[in-house]
Amino acid sequence: MTPPPTAPIIVFLAGAAVTTACWDDWRAFFTREGYTCYAPAWPHKQALAAELRSQHPHSPIAQNDLATVLRVYADFIAQLPTKPILIGHSYGGLLVQLLLQQGTVAAGVAIESAPPRGVVAFKWSLLRAVLPMLGLFSSLKTTFLPSFAHWQYAIANGLPLAAQRDSYERLACPESKQLIRDALSRRARVDFSRPHAPLLFLAGGTDRLMPAALNRANFRRYQHAQSITEYRELPGRCHALLGQPTWREDAALIARWLATHVA
Repeated sequence: MTPPPTAPIIVFLAGAAVTTACWDDWRAFFTREGYTCYAPAWPHKQALAAELRSQHPHSPIAQNDLATVLRVYADFIAQLPTKPILIGHSYGGLLVQLLLQQGTVAAGVAIESAPPRGVVAFKWSLLRAVLPMLGLFSSLKTTFLPSFAHWQYAIANGLPLAAQRDSYERLACPESKQLIRDALSRRARVDFSRPHAPLLFLAGGTDRLMPAALNRANFRRYQHAQSITEYRELPGRCHALLGQPTWREDAALIARWLATHVA
């Protein structure tokens, strides 16, 4: 289906340690809904996941940081004919929040979002899932690559073994440890008191990496009463929400929300 020239635009933002293939089904879904859809890759992450894994630990992905990736999306948005809707997952959700405060987007959806600086929730599962990604005692010149065991615990918990392995093979790729650490830095600050375009948070009820408590804390920090900010918790969704059997239901929820809140 070819969207009309005036079709609203959605830009999908992937998270860390995965490729933009995570959005393939979602792009097809929203294209059928009449949107023009894009999913720009992060620098050095344009190849298939298997090829990117073959470059670990000396992948050029190690050069990425938050400022670089944020600039890629800001530049992409700047050349679009209209303000886009942003839909981001995990670290991509953090990018949505940071770009939203620049005033250049029509709406944002942050799915299982990595939090901006200063938003915390004390959960053992969160510490166990995130600490290996920081690579605190290793060189920033090398990349982090989740092991399959880490993927099973932090990303795809609760899914059948075959689904866990399939998602790992299709999506998992090396990541910059500097970029992960930047989520804790001043670069990841959000001014929660500023007006902003409509923003929806979706949390997974069984998410270990970005648990629902962390998503709720993130949502509750927003203070501008005249801006639309909403939160939904989805039972049974792990961090691999985008590829769970319930993904169509979740995409449809977002489509209904956008129809209500975006002119």
